Amino acid sequence: MRKLRMTIGSVTIDAELFDTPTAAALYAAAPFESRATTWGEEVYFTAPVRAEREADAREVVEPGELAYRVEGEAVVIGFGPTPNSQADEIRLAMPANVWARTDDDVRQLVKVEAGQLIRVEPIGA
Repeated sequence: MRKLRMTIGSVTIDAELFDTPTAAALYAAAPFESRATTWGEEVYFTAPVRAEREADAREVVEPGELAYRVEGEAVVIGFGPTPNSQADEIRLAMPANVWARTDDDVRQLVKVEAGQLIRVEPIGA
């Protein structure tokens, strides 16, 4: 199983990649660095990857699912309600490719501030 580690300040998220074109592209691009942006209870950051929207792209994700937004070439990690959410759902700004899952506590992303450095690197390779 391929994995990526995302380190943002004191927060570390280890993700198990799915067998998708987006996951393969992100894994191939690692290691790389970016800067965090926040939107409600979502952290996102640009990635040096171009991917097409996959057939199963969606707006609503579950805690622990990592997505990639084609528009803006960004990795998106939702951990709670966003300005687009209805009730307690995690609704992204637009449909995104779900490419990985983490068992780490994504609620810890509440500590992330816009502009923080993010390092993405393969683990266990």
